[in-house]
Amino acid sequence: MSGFGSGVFDCDVLVVGGGIIGLSTAYALSRAAPGTRVTVLEKEPGPARHQTGRNSGVIHSGIYYRPGSLKARFAVRGAAEMVKFCAEYGLPHEVTGKLIVATDRSELPRLHALVQRGRENGIPVRELGPAQIGAYEPNVRGIAAIHVGTTGVCDYGAVAELLAGASGAEVRYGARVTAVDRRPWGVAVRTADGAVVRARALVNCAGLHCDAVARLAGDEPGMRIVPFRGEYYELARPELVRGLVYPVPDPAFPFLGVHLTRGVDGGVHVGPNAVPALAREGYGRLVVRPGELAGTLAWPGTWAIARRHWRYGAGELRRSLSKPAFTEAVRRLLPAVTTADLRPAPAGVRAQAVLRDGTLVDDFLIREAPRTVHVLNAPSPAATASLPIGREVARRALAHLAG
Repeated sequence: MSGFGSGVFDCDVLVVGGGIIGLSTAYALSRAAPGTRVTVLEKEPGPARHQTGRNSGVIHSGIYYRPGSLKARFAVRGAAEMVKFCAEYGLPHEVTGKLIVATDRSELPRLHALVQRGRENGIPVRELGPAQIGAYEPNVRGIAAIHVGTTGVCDYGAVAELLAGASGAEVRYGARVTAVDRRPWGVAVRTADGAVVRARALVNCAGLHCDAVARLAGDEPGMRIVPFRGEYYELARPELVRGLVYPVPDPAFPFLGVHLTRGVDGGVHVGPNAVPALAREGYGRLVVRPGELAGTLAWPGTWAIARRHWRYGAGELRRSLSKPAFTEAVRRLLPAVTTADLRPAPAGVRAQAVLRDGTLVDDFLIREAPRTVHVLNAPSPAATASLPIGREVARRALAHLAG
């Protein structure tokens, strides 16, 4: 690709990916350095078509994440900022609080560890006994719980759309990146329609395809995205749940288990589970992309995960294939639920970074190369944390412009 024949840049920073992280980065760039020319390339016809627009809409408090980690710092800060942002721009949101409920004595040590972690992260946490659970959620049963008051819900698709407009960036939809030509003085990117965009710096926020974009730029990211499909149901009797109800998560996994979420529209989502997807955008069980599947299977980390966590995976797969098994998992928290109460809802896919040894990357992962910033792991709670993540990525991108 003859990317630099003219020696003229089309923009200062080129962002690949029109999800909430890419658009938050564009928004942060315009505020940190007014006058910076930013272009966003998004392969879909509109913003937030993948992880951003296919989640439960929870504004996470930050209670789960290791103190001092990017997830903990950015989620706690981001939750407060997201509520303020939605209020400022009139976007639908609500601070509902949530319960994390233990249904078995074996879960009590993990619940108590979460109380401690929440306090270390500066999050107000209230411990509840069985009777107090009913005061928050009359239909939920458990032997103990904690109430986290700073959790809320919003519409991240609407947030992303507003960021796109407020950023002042040129956002090009239907612009899939096919080639990257990086030189010491800048980057040229070609899209599927043959257009070439020249920039002084590149930011890779491609989500489910971030590792592929990194390799197009000539960088070996040292990880691969292994896609996990999260399947949801909608509760036919939303009156059974007032707010947000979660099980006690297993700290060995970055997944939070099947939970109940009352969204801004008043409906209640149930889920997700977490099963391997057979395509990066494998929202249906029958969606298979052989090339992407082959790439996942060729990565040694995939097999290491399978060997290490097959028992957990088998349980998730059972709940995926059997609605009664999924219902059984929900009934541990909400005994009144029947199979008939669960109506299928659109699935999401989590872009989970996996290292060569099978380690599931448990923090946000941002790496840099010449003229380039790669965001290589930004699953949940990235939407919650999107405003501070965007500022951090923008700071790094601007440093490349100054260099």
